[in-house]
Amino acid sequence: MKLDRRSLLGLLGAGATTACATTPAATQAGPVAFLHGVASGDPDTRSAIFWTRVTPADPAAGDVVLALEVARDADFGDIVRRSTGLRARAERDFTVKHDLDGQGLEPGSEYFYRFVAGEAISPVGRVRTLPEGATPDVVMAVVSCQLYPGGLFNAYDAIAGLERLDAVVHLGDYIYEYGAEADDYGMVAGQQLGRTPQPPHEIVSLSDYRTRHAQYKTDPDLQAAHARAAFICVWDDHEVANDTWSAGAENHQPATEGDFAARKAAALRAYYEWMPIREPKAGAMKQAINRAFDFGDLATLAMVETRLTARAEQLSYADLTMTAEGTPDVAAFEARRQDPSRDLLGDDQRRWLTDTLARSRAAGRPWQVLGNQVVTARVKGPQIDQMMPPEQVAGLLAGLPADIRPQVEASIQLFKLGLPFNLDSWDGYPAARERLYAAFQAAGVEPIVLAGDSHAFWVNELHDDAGRRAAVEFGTSSISSPSPADAVGGLPLGLALMAANPQEVKFCDQSSKGFILLTLDRDQATADLRAVSTIMAKPYETRTVKRYRVARTATGLGPLIDG
Repeated sequence: MKLDRRSLLGLLGAGATTACATTPAATQAGPVAFLHGVASGDPDTRSAIFWTRVTPADPAAGDVVLALEVARDADFGDIVRRSTGLRARAERDFTVKHDLDGQGLEPGSEYFYRFVAGEAISPVGRVRTLPEGATPDVVMAVVSCQLYPGGLFNAYDAIAGLERLDAVVHLGDYIYEYGAEADDYGMVAGQQLGRTPQPPHEIVSLSDYRTRHAQYKTDPDLQAAHARAAFICVWDDHEVANDTWSAGAENHQPATEGDFAARKAAALRAYYEWMPIREPKAGAMKQAINRAFDFGDLATLAMVETRLTARAEQLSYADLTMTAEGTPDVAAFEARRQDPSRDLLGDDQRRWLTDTLARSRAAGRPWQVLGNQVVTARVKGPQIDQMMPPEQVAGLLAGLPADIRPQVEASIQLFKLGLPFNLDSWDGYPAARERLYAAFQAAGVEPIVLAGDSHAFWVNELHDDAGRRAAVEFGTSSISSPSPADAVGGLPLGLALMAANPQEVKFCDQSSKGFILLTLDRDQATADLRAVSTIMAKPYETRTVKRYRVARTATGLGPLIDG
């Protein structure tokens, strides 16, 4: 079993993704198949991105010509838009994305779509355009962190079965980069389930990233969720490599894996090919995918990028030095952590976010929602020894696997110093967090912040250094990636984190897997923390772990209400 910081301690792209042919390209006449489903994404009031991947019998035979059909009914008796002459090309791994670009669809309406290539017809997908004007409510599923070998994607099957769903907000870690060795991340479950990553080594090249994306898109539950509703996506770190920052990653070794900029370019190219997301505008950096979606007069969803644009390198507790007296030099470490130069968003993105939130408020929308990758709350590491007698702690430690026990023992001692649980989260960048909260204040909003990455459910109240409440936060657990509590047995980690952080952490579940169903209406926001009973088998059951409500008041947000 692998235990990394998630379980315990918590370049520009290389050229355009679509080349322009100067001579007519050859086209295929042979059979093709749609093995990777269909997807839609980035909806607006009159269009969306429509995606599929065509698998040709002979990849060397040329382009595949296909058409997109969009209809009001699932039988395609009332087709409202037919786009012909689309081409699946080898240079884009035979993926196709088509943007209706504001044409042909009506606001706040549900449509069905499919692709046709010769005699081959793709599965059918559904998409709902964004509403315009008066909007009574919005329903979004919030997801993150789907490790293919880590378990079955039962949560996606549950999402596909939802009666009402306007969009799926994916906060990153759509794929993982690890290989298929017995000790690779998630492979204990992967070996039991026969879910072996492809290619079976850590992915580094463009071909590697394409193959991994392709494998994920063959999962039937993920295909069903994509076919159910439009996805609004942003990457986190594993779409490139673990603990990515603007110029490197913890899981990138230049000596053996080459130039990080080249790896990042390959990862982003494959991402744009395989995901239902709009291509970057001409002249824009590929990693600048911050963008906003207005749901009528009700809400604005602002998606931010916290990995590749401006993030400073993560600190590590290996950086914690000792004083001359032989004790940990917490003051020196805190000085580094509090360094004002450490950032996540960067000035340009922060200005964009401030303007976006301010415009939403000026338009009279009651809700502003931030789609953010990592946990924002102040979360000190738990002091387990204050929750139970020494003999119980010793018993819990004795029951841990031998390769994990020393790390847990070290962490128990480390967290007695009052240090953060996870330095890869906003806790590793406290000055940047204050600038984020200042942006909220400048825009005159108290938003809902969404978070992924942690493989745990969170309900948090966020406060600035002066103690003013800046926002509330709902953090979603993983689809299948191991949760911290999976590695530490009976250790009550969620309760311990709540006890250590009573002002900010109102609820924490470090075990369950699932998603958040977020419903916004004129008066309140409701977050249902939905968990599946297992990721190791089918059938499964779905339950609501917790439900929290927060009202919209004349001055901001009301208190968080449990139930």
